[in-house]
Amino acid sequence: MGYDTLQACIRDLEAAGRLVRLNVEVDPYLEAGVIQRRVYQAGGPALLYTRVKGCRFPMLGNLFGTLDRARYIFRDTLPALEKLVRLKVDPSEALRAPWKHLGLVRTLWNARPKFVTNGPILAKNCALSDLPNQVSWPRDGGAFVTLPQVYSESPIKSGPNNWMNSNLGMYRVQFSGGQYAPDREAGLHYQIHRGIGVHHAEALKRGMPLRVNVFIGGPPAMTLAAVMPLPEGMPELSFAGMLGGGRLELVRSANGLPMPAQADFCLSGVVNGAKTLPEGPFGDHLGYYSLEHDFPVLTVDRVYHRPDAVWPFTTVGRPPQEDTTFGALIHELTGEAIPTVLPGVRAVHAVDAAGVHPLLLALGSERYVPYDSERMPRELLTQANAILGQGQLSLAKYLFIADQNDDSRLDIHDIAAFFRHMLARVDWTRDLHFQTRTTVDTLDYSGLGLNEGSKVVIAAAGPPRRTLPTSFPSDLRLPKGFSSPQVCTPNALAGVLVIQGPPCTRARHVQDPAMTELCRELHAAKQLTDWPLIVVADDGAFVARTLNNFLWTTFTRSDPARDIYGISETMSCKHWGCSGPLVIDARAKPHHAPALEPDLEVEKRVDQLAAKRGPLAGLW
Repeated sequence: MGYDTLQACIRDLEAAGRLVRLNVEVDPYLEAGVIQRRVYQAGGPALLYTRVKGCRFPMLGNLFGTLDRARYIFRDTLPALEKLVRLKVDPSEALRAPWKHLGLVRTLWNARPKFVTNGPILAKNCALSDLPNQVSWPRDGGAFVTLPQVYSESPIKSGPNNWMNSNLGMYRVQFSGGQYAPDREAGLHYQIHRGIGVHHAEALKRGMPLRVNVFIGGPPAMTLAAVMPLPEGMPELSFAGMLGGGRLELVRSANGLPMPAQADFCLSGVVNGAKTLPEGPFGDHLGYYSLEHDFPVLTVDRVYHRPDAVWPFTTVGRPPQEDTTFGALIHELTGEAIPTVLPGVRAVHAVDAAGVHPLLLALGSERYVPYDSERMPRELLTQANAILGQGQLSLAKYLFIADQNDDSRLDIHDIAAFFRHMLARVDWTRDLHFQTRTTVDTLDYSGLGLNEGSKVVIAAAGPPRRTLPTSFPSDLRLPKGFSSPQVCTPNALAGVLVIQGPPCTRARHVQDPAMTELCRELHAAKQLTDWPLIVVADDGAFVARTLNNFLWTTFTRSDPARDIYGISETMSCKHWGCSGPLVIDARAKPHHAPALEPDLEVEKRVDQLAAKRGPLAGLW
């Protein structure tokens, strides 16, 4: 029933042919990450790096590199958790067939952790500088824990059951470089709308230090628990026990907080007051560098590790990456529960290819005024507001919501078909709904500043109002600087035209006169009037080549309030729209973070290791 240690998982995966040992020396600086990303892209096995340059601890990469392997790791417990989700959807199911749910009693029992007096995690100590100094991208500011499980408890509550007031999250922990005191301090980069922020606010209000433990490794269920969007009031430790198939054993660390007895490592310390230091830059899951900013500092009092400790790691970058598996597994577990949390909403998809938070697709149900001769978004807007008020979904910039009643076959995971459905029905004079100067993802630099940007809801209901075009006039004339119009991913995204634009030099807080001129000239020429969406990009051929390129570029490089333009703009009762095509400026702006680029020398070295008869041959 599950794995109680990372070592047990490694042995099982190796016996099943799902893990490969790399016995060649690998440098944790860039090289380990390049290998892991290559094997991930090839759908390859988990990787145990047994000889890590400059470090005595082995590293484990690509553990969750495929959805199939993640399901295999949790194969004994996923069915029970899926039953629990279904019971939340329809509790009467348990009343109709109670004998089918007897096994859930044990699952619920495993939700309560068990405190013990000893465990492998207490056996050894080391310094921060002894840990693998893994750096993923050339401009990263140092090494950080890439799969951390950051644990905190409410500082204003106490007692043996304070774990019930705890938070376990995956927040970046930088432990080398920057201005941090060597072997003493680490950066704690937690983004807005994270549970640890509540605990930190409580500590600051009372002038108390916040105790924090950072677990690394241990039962694989702990890693998934740290990223799981759980209902408020359900501790991640409980979920880890249910997913792991046994009560989680905990021991006390020097700072008084619990830590898993079977963890591989634990960084134990305190966050003192509001002290911050510059953290970063680091490659992130949007495919850019998150730049250097001030974040809280963790004073590390002790680093625990078990005698046979293994350092699990991943790398982040433009999706898809290994963390894509987490999103897919979370959807499998929780997708059915969406209608119980958000009435009327049938499904929500945070689009991984667009960096997760920038773009949401949703299916709702338009039931207001069913007798009206003209169907238009009404209840969909209520449902959209509910989505944007829900947990981390609130960080989205673009929300496209459609009425499932218009097409029962519509699937939010068939992204191209969803866009075609929306673009055939949307009325740009009516169906754009902006929120300005609001919160967005901390890692998104397209807005007005850190954590600040805008949102737009695009809602569509009713029958198609246009046939989506697939060609444009051969004599199309564009203003100076604009060129190379082309249909986006032909046969997939009809109705989307990509135009290459001049480099953007405008200031952060203003719109670009060149874009205004483009819209003015297209309006005057009465060209492209049948195209619902035009995207302007630095490299039009790149954007138009694949659906993923379109999604990544369009929605990571634009802020709705400043980068959406329209041909034949209208303004009525403070509602902005356009009677012609919508135009999105998806060029890189001077204030944007730079995109991630690999170190070509390291890539060449890895190529040599993977050559025929080389130590990495056949891995991709």
